[in-house]
Amino acid sequence: MSKACINRNKAEETGSADVVLAKGSPSGFQLLRDYGINKGLAFSVNERRELGILGLLPPAVQTQDTQVTVALEYLKRCETDLDRYVYLMALLDRNERLFYRVVNDNVELAMPLIYTPVVGLACQKYGLVLGNPKGLYIPITEMGNISEILGNWPEDTVKVIVVTDGERILGLGDLGVNGMGIPVGKLCLYTACAGVTPRHCLPITLDVGTNNEVYLNDPLYIGLRQKRIVGKQYEDFLEEFMQAVVKRYGQYTLIQFEDFGNHNAFQLLEKYRNNYCTFNDDIQGTASVTVAGILASCRLTNMKLSENTFLFQGAGEAALGIANLLVAAMEGEGVAKEKAIKRVWLVDSKGLIVKDRPKGGLTPLKSVFAHEHTPIDTLEQAVKEVKPTAIIGVAAVPGAFSAEVLRTMADLNKTPIVFALSNPTSKAECTAEQAYTTTEGRCVFASGSPFDPVSLNGRTFYPSQGNNAYIFPGVGLAAALCQAKHITDGVFLAAAKSLSGMVDDADIKKGLVYPPLTKIREVSIQLAADLTKYLYDEKLATHTPEPEDKLAFIRSQLYSTDY
Repeated sequence: MSKACINRNKAEETGSADVVLAKGSPSGFQLLRDYGINKGLAFSVNERRELGILGLLPPAVQTQDTQVTVALEYLKRCETDLDRYVYLMALLDRNERLFYRVVNDNVELAMPLIYTPVVGLACQKYGLVLGNPKGLYIPITEMGNISEILGNWPEDTVKVIVVTDGERILGLGDLGVNGMGIPVGKLCLYTACAGVTPRHCLPITLDVGTNNEVYLNDPLYIGLRQKRIVGKQYEDFLEEFMQAVVKRYGQYTLIQFEDFGNHNAFQLLEKYRNNYCTFNDDIQGTASVTVAGILASCRLTNMKLSENTFLFQGAGEAALGIANLLVAAMEGEGVAKEKAIKRVWLVDSKGLIVKDRPKGGLTPLKSVFAHEHTPIDTLEQAVKEVKPTAIIGVAAVPGAFSAEVLRTMADLNKTPIVFALSNPTSKAECTAEQAYTTTEGRCVFASGSPFDPVSLNGRTFYPSQGNNAYIFPGVGLAAALCQAKHITDGVFLAAAKSLSGMVDDADIKKGLVYPPLTKIREVSIQLAADLTKYLYDEKLATHTPEPEDKLAFIRSQLYSTDY
């Protein structure tokens, strides 16, 4: 007697795992191993009988609400955040829709666990917490066989890929193949925040080796034991990868570059941005969410964007991405580009970036922001001489915003802007408490990783978190559904304006420059709708016909966590 089965594709697309007859779909014990359709104790007695799983589960039947309660109770009992991360990844392995329901309903609790800051610790110990396959590992030793490896992935439709080579994971440096936690975490947020169907997402790590001696000497390291490959062989490897993705999944597959080293990040972005649907989140996503926060900050400082002076601690991919987008935003206010550039200053490991700096280290990208000024070696001195209205930290130098820096900012400005954006928390330039206390509660503060509210002199201050998750899921959702040809910098400026416009007056009164994380699902959907309009207006979208109601179009495509 044949058993009823569940159609996996239909279940994932509709969010329904009702019993249907579907030849070739899993049933029995195999069904319970399929994370895409398994719903555990939520199977009714009738479903268990029809699907051949009666007796394979305890007799209790639970609602999804009860299952969420069980998951939250377990998370409370975990002793460490790493234990909570491991539990959530195990839940994803066995019941995908329950995992996303838990995340969606408890985003403030879950997001720091599946992404920054806890994902940084998980990456450092990835070989010890490795679960079922969640993506593809493509070693450079298989150069020439990338198409074959992509063919091993079981899904024929992939719309979003997040890829890393593990060289610059958060502020932790070269983690090699252990960096896979980043693409996995990012794509979890694509689904949790923007409703992208999970089976349309593919995390990939390109293993070209590691220069991290700890891993090279670690017998438990799970990647290639060799120094990083560089130069032409590396470039040819990336070229083969890009071509293989298009061959397997199509020209409009979104490829998000994540946590590549500075020297490769800009090069790869410039090489592929006009020929593929691609972006670099560290450069462009970080820029967009930061500019959104700055635009919202202007409502607290009562200043136009172009009236500010910005000083960066850092001059890498994040800093340069933000700086260039700030310039574009100021141009949008009618300021000439040359004047806008003069409002932006950067400090790197050799000091303030100025023309003809004796210490050198001026790359072409940095030189754009090299101004006429005497050399300055320290951030403290730079703050005193440049007199910025806003300081932005993106160099992963913990404590860089010292008490002296913060006091000077408070002396210079009625409402100083302090963005300590480096991740994870251990790399933050200062804590929220340090910023509010030293500036006597007058600063506009945002950080990359979350901080708790701060009580000071009878008032409570609420730190903002400049999380890229406000940007990249909505950008990716719009690009994938519109089949965007390219993703321009204009897309990210439009995203920044859209996001800043969603910070309501109540948020501003609290000193917040981003909407609450509890609203991130609706924020991402609205942002995707706004970007859909932008992509069609700019002739970047190829999906036909153009939907009249952009928001309704977006909502009709969203993944559901319901059984």
